[in-house]
This record gives sequence, C-alpha cells and structure tokens, in this order.
Amino acid sequence: MERSVAQRIQQIRDEIGRIRSAFAEVEYISSGTLHTRMKVCGKSGCRCAQDPQARHGPYYEWGHMVEGKLVRRVLTPQQAELLQHAIDNHRHAKRLLRAWEEQTERLIELQAPRQP
Repeated sequence: MERSVAQRIQQIRDEIGRIRSAFAEVEYISSGTLHTRMKVCGKSGCRCAQDPQARHGPYYEWGHMVEGKLVRRVLTPQQAELLQHAIDNHRHAKRLLRAWEEQTERLIELQAPRQP
C-alpha cells in the first residue's frame, strides 16, 4: 500500500511539473474579448449606407475590465492578432490553474488523508 501511495504521489507531482512547464512557454497573456466590426460611416451617399457588404472595416475592438468597468480599445490588425494570441493563452492558463488545483487537492488527500 505504501508503494502504491508513493507512486501516485509521484505521478501527481509529475503532472504538476508538466503544468508548471506549460506556464513557462507563455509570453503574451491578457483577459478580455476581441471583436471584429464592420461599420457604416453615416454618409448618405456612401455605398455602406445601402449595401451591408460594402461596410467599412474590419475594425478590431478589445473589451476588458479595468477596476470593475468595461473598457474598449480600437486596435490595429497586428495588435489584434497578438492580442487574440494573448487571450487564447489566458484561457489556457486558467485551464492549467484549474488542473493544478485539482492535482494539489489529490496530493493533499494522499499526503494527509482524513482520519476515519
């Protein structure tokens, strides 16, 4: 039984090590949402007023929370590409943290089990 518990503890520690290594690969990280918008300019003679396919854009807009308030910012296409990567990394990091938390709980249960 002791060997089995020790093996499971080592497996959990190995998994936590893999999770920690995954964090080391992340450079950009950001919360929020990236929107792509096509806009109507408001000029009555412009094609965009009549034809939805002729709207202006795309325009990239990032929405994120700052001190409890939603803040929006217009981005260049290059910024939008980098930011989308950062947002994807943020979501991945949250999944990794949840997995790390689950593994930690398992580790605690094995190292200090509840007494009957």
